[in-house]
Parts: sequence; C-alpha cells; structure tokens
Amino acid sequence: MSNHSGHGHHHDGHQSLHHEPSAHGHHGGSEPDWDVMAPLLERNAELSSAQYTEAARWIAALPTAPEARRVLDVGAGPGVVACLLAEVFPDAEVVAVDGTPALLDRTRDRARRLGLDDRVTTLHATLPDELSTLGEADLIWAGNTLHHMGDQRAVLAGFGGLLRPGGTVALVEGGLQARQLPRDLGFGRPGIEARMEAAEAELFQEMRAELPDARREVENWAALFEAAGLTPQGTRSFLLDLPAPLGDAAREQVVADFTRRRDGLGDHLDADDNAVLDRLLDPEDPASLHRRPDVFLLLARTLHLGRRDA
Repeated sequence: MSNHSGHGHHHDGHQSLHHEPSAHGHHGGSEPDWDVMAPLLERNAELSSAQYTEAARWIAALPTAPEARRVLDVGAGPGVVACLLAEVFPDAEVVAVDGTPALLDRTRDRARRLGLDDRVTTLHATLPDELSTLGEADLIWAGNTLHHMGDQRAVLAGFGGLLRPGGTVALVEGGLQARQLPRDLGFGRPGIEARMEAAEAELFQEMRAELPDARREVENWAALFEAAGLTPQGTRSFLLDLPAPLGDAAREQVVADFTRRRDGLGDHLDADDNAVLDRLLDPEDPASLHRRPDVFLLLARTLHLGRRDA
C-alpha cells in the first residue's frame, strides 16, 4: 500500500509484470481507472497462480511453519493470492488488506465464487498509518508492497509486532523482471526491453525518493528481518515460464503491460524506441505483440521469510 495514496497491489498486479505495477504508477498522479486496472491486476495474478501456490506450499511445508489461524495478505489487490492462501492454509481466516475499495469488492466476489467467503474477509486500510489496525497474525504475506513504504525497516518491524509467537512474514521482493521478446526483434535497435527496464528503474527510484519518510536501505532482506527482531527463514525464487507461442490470456496480458509501459515511458525513451513500441502495439502490424509468434513470458519472483521466535 502506498502510504500516501492508500493503494497497494503486490502479486495480483502486485508487480504487474514489472517493478511498477500498473496500480502503482500513479504516485503523485491521478487515481487510476479501476474498471481498467483491476482486470489487468487480476489476470496477471491468475497467470502466476502456480507460482504463488508453490510458494505458499513451501511455507506450509517448512519445519518452522506457523500454525496458520489468521493470515494477512497486505496489499491484496483483487484477492487472487488471498484465495490461494485460503486453499493452502485450510484452517486459516485470510484477511485481504488493501486501500482500494474497488479491489476489495473484487476480492469478496472471487471468494464467493470459489466458496471461500466464510474464510476470506477484507479490510480497508492504508499503510503505514493504519498498520496497528490489522490485528494479530500467524502469517503476513506482503507481495511487492514493502517497497512502497518510505521507511521499510519501520514497517517491517510493525509487521513483526503483529505476529504471534512462531509467526512468519513472507515478503515478495526482488526477483527478475519479465522478459517477453527476443533481444533482436528484426527492426529497431536490439535490446529495447533492457532499455525500458533501465528507465523504469530510474522512475522507481524517483518514486521511492518521493515517499513520505523515505529512507534508503540496503535491500538485504535477511539483515532487515534481523533488525526488526525476526529470524530469517530462507529465500526462494519461483519461476513463471510461459514459452512461445503464448496462449490468448498471456498474450493479452503482455499487450496490456506494454501498453501501460509505453504510456509511462514515452518521455524516457528515444524516438526510435518509441517508434518500435508503436509498431509492437499496432494490431495490424505482422511484427506486433498481437501477431508475432515469438512472444513469451519469463519472470522470477523471490520470496523472503522471517519468523518471530516462539
């Protein structure tokens, strides 16, 4: 949750496919159109559902796994991961926490469709201001949420304060940004995705610097866990590997993701790269994302665990 706008959507858009989820692209800007954004976030999480399920099962199978009675999904977006957590932890109440009512509505709808509405509930809260209202938990899942907090160390310590003895914080942070195209597209200068990522890294740093109480941290999550009084419990990365040719849902997601990125990066790329993006997004162009057979989707999400000792 961005602490000044009240939104946070990790995994379920939750990183869209890149550093800056579409939902986070409005820092200091206007409110997103959630009728447009929410389906994008939802589909993105659904494409990665196997990753998230594998990650949750890894937590559940650890010798130090918490007895999960109450799980917080912080920055839950449209609730895809909250529902997955409810399936992996069948004895738990899962609370989807977000600052956007429209996304919490989608969470409730999804839980109802899946028959999980007796165990998946929602809580409207903005962080870090309302951190203390979240209540105790045995597991706190925060996917691509902490990096939207100005003082990450303080928020992580706040999470630790909510954990019951033996409880665990699961951070989805870092990993590898998505790749969807060959390095050489056959037109334009090769390597456009690397240049887009470099521009996004600059914008990401600007976003971090503008957050209230912004504090620079070495992104050593194990050390930050220890500083928050938690014991590191390991790190694992989970791969999303959808090779070419992509199915319709994944291709539509890639097109939507590039459309969003083109809108956000126009001033940060040169004219040649913008012309390449125009071709990639032209549905009539045989070399576009809509039509080319070599579009794929490859990314890695990294999960870091910290435990409150019993």
